[in-house]
Amino acid sequence: MAENMNLSFTEDELEMIVDALEADMEGYIEASKEARDAGNKEDVDTFSEAAERIQSLLTRLQPLVG
Repeated sequence: MAENMNLSFTEDELEMIVDALEADMEGYIEASKEARDAGNKEDVDTFSEAAERIQSLLTRLQPLVG
């Protein structure tokens, strides 16, 4: 199990993190679609899981952004 950490960010910094995570997630979603088109199920699973984990984190962070 991952250890919890306490970090402090300004609102601007948190917005930058959220923007970067959104862009990263979009990249994983696109990579998953390309892997699906190529018939590579293992990569589809890997990229889809990464996108889902990022979405989960974004769900926690987005309410904190004003």
